[in-house]
Amino acid sequence: MKLLAAFRGSRRQPWLQVAKSALATIAAWLVAGALFPDTLPVFAAIAALLVVQPSVNQSVAKAIERSVGVVAGVVVASLLALAFGQATWVILLAIAAALAIAWALKMTTGTSNQVAISALLVLGLGAATPNYAVDRVLETLIGAAFGFIVNLALVPPVAVRPAQDAVAALGEELAASFDRLAVALRSPQSAAQLEELMITARLLRPMVATADGALTAAAESLTLNPRGRRRRDELERVEATLARFSPMVTQLIGMTRAVYDRYDDGLSDEPAVTAIAEQLRRAAHDVRRVVRRAVPDPVDPPTASLPALTAPLAIGAPSSGHWILVGSLLEDLRRIHDTLADG
Repeated sequence: MKLLAAFRGSRRQPWLQVAKSALATIAAWLVAGALFPDTLPVFAAIAALLVVQPSVNQSVAKAIERSVGVVAGVVVASLLALAFGQATWVILLAIAAALAIAWALKMTTGTSNQVAISALLVLGLGAATPNYAVDRVLETLIGAAFGFIVNLALVPPVAVRPAQDAVAALGEELAASFDRLAVALRSPQSAAQLEELMITARLLRPMVATADGALTAAAESLTLNPRGRRRRDELERVEATLARFSPMVTQLIGMTRAVYDRYDDGLSDEPAVTAIAEQLRRAAHDVRRVVRRAVPDPVDPPTASLPALTAPLAIGAPSSGHWILVGSLLEDLRRIHDTLADG
């Protein structure tokens, strides 16, 4: 299974991406082949294949990386071939020299490999003349251009919806966690129930990381994307929502941990704890309200509901056995209130 995981992904890439890669490669091959009929347009095909990326921004970066690598590799191979001929040892020297030059110039790993591959191909194909070198550079630029144009023209992918879904899922689970903690404060809990409550709360952290990764991918997909301008406001709303949810996740986990560490059977009879449980229920309502406004449902648009955490909480002094826990819960609850009230 580990061997399969080395070359298999968790899911297939979209069919559109496969079709765009094939179309760009074929078009680059045909055009470059017509312009340079004496050689196979290998450089153009490889450039087009590599430049078609999941986002337009990545396509630009890959086109630059590919073009710079080819130019450097062709120059290195041509100079060495003109100086020493095309013996096998010259090919090996060209590969080593290409990697050394790329390292000295602090090129990225992808660009460094491209320099070496280009030098190898130029000498391996056995045609290291000045005209050949220029033709291979032009061929690469043609392939990169076709890869970029195809990726730009054929429905550039916009990854805003996955980011919205990830943040909405985090918000719903955060609200559910507030509700679960409220129930735990109102009714007696067994050790197993407290353990489950703690584990469930901690699972919010991976959801925050997933949402953050989805937002990064969404921002990447909008960069240099002609369809990105009208979706940028949506992404900014979702980013602001995650910025509000992240600290609340930390506070919710802290509250759950405090209950887990200091729980006793008399906790549910404490009036102050009952009041805190009600505030947690209201916080769950407000979190769902934030989700509905950040990721509106076209079938069920958000209503003008008011936040529930509005009135100040007034409680009496807790019993001596619970005052540390109550104080800790109140401080985290205050921070949650401030976060929900902000905007």
